[in-house]
Amino acid sequence: MRALIAILTVLVLALAASWAWVRFGPRLPRGGDRSEAAWPGGGESAAVTPARAPDADLDRVVRVEVLNGTREGGVGSRMASYLREGGFHVVEVRNADRPDYFATLVVARREDPAAARAVARYLGHPPVVLQARPGDPAEVTVVIGSDRSRVRMEP
Repeated sequence: MRALIAILTVLVLALAASWAWVRFGPRLPRGGDRSEAAWPGGGESAAVTPARAPDADLDRVVRVEVLNGTREGGVGSRMASYLREGGFHVVEVRNADRPDYFATLVVARREDPAAARAVARYLGHPPVVLQARPGDPAEVTVVIGSDRSRVRMEP
């Protein structure tokens, strides 16, 4: 019985800590400063890397699927508009399989994650996950989570 209480206590503390991180953790700046130095964890790079940047690996349009993993309506459409402004080709916008994703993820749907890395750079460096799925019309899937305030979604 004591072990069960200890496990539940740890679980409650972990949930409280994750909620506090989402609620009070570092925020993305609002306004005109788009330099990476202004973003949490940003480096010395000068600006946001557009989708059609002269990367050696990426000189084509990237097909992206956007999934809203939150309960907030319209988040997927806002993300899709922002991605289109960056030169990405959004092939689908819909709700994710569940509305309680904690973190925003960029999922690489091909063996080569270069396209997913370009999308992640454009959005402010959310985690990239490799989950190749041949035959999928999208090369990259963006799953929006409740930490969306840390992800760039507006120009």
